[in-house]
Amino acid sequence: MTAFLLGYFLGSLPVAYWFGALRGKDLLKEGSGNPGALNAFRLLGPVPGLFVLLLDLFKGVLAVAVGEGVSGSPLGGLLGGVGAVWGHAFSPWLLFRGGKALAPGAGVLLAVDPRLLLWALALFALLAALFRRPYRAVFVVALAMPLLAAMLGKTAAHLLFGLGVGLPVAFRHLKDWNR
Repeated sequence: MTAFLLGYFLGSLPVAYWFGALRGKDLLKEGSGNPGALNAFRLLGPVPGLFVLLLDLFKGVLAVAVGEGVSGSPLGGLLGGVGAVWGHAFSPWLLFRGGKALAPGAGVLLAVDPRLLLWALALFALLAALFRRPYRAVFVVALAMPLLAAMLGKTAAHLLFGLGVGLPVAFRHLKDWNR
């Protein structure tokens, strides 16, 4: 439980919102209203947007490392990673609003097993080509995450990890289905 809470805290840090505030912009009210890397890129420019992306990725990687360190097991890393994704999507600093959790989610997948990130990216590329709507592709990949994680880890913990990472991402992308 400690690993999850620490991961949640790391993930909840609203990096994009803070970058926007430093530049006099409220990412919750401007652009797409999403406090994430893409909206930061659009509103603040490529350099701040890239910094936000890298810091959000790092939040995911760090949450897995901290979770493993605190618990002394890879299961703690899985819990820390799930916490980071939920924290980013539902940040208490933003009254439980948050980003779409793609960047911290990618960092989590990278830290848990880079193959998992590669499989997710390959599935996304295939679905984006078929649907021609990236938000639909992200939504389906997020829902497929439990299967991808279970194929990799072959344990119930990996299945639950995939569910824990995929659900908030899918939820945050559901409203964009027709976009």
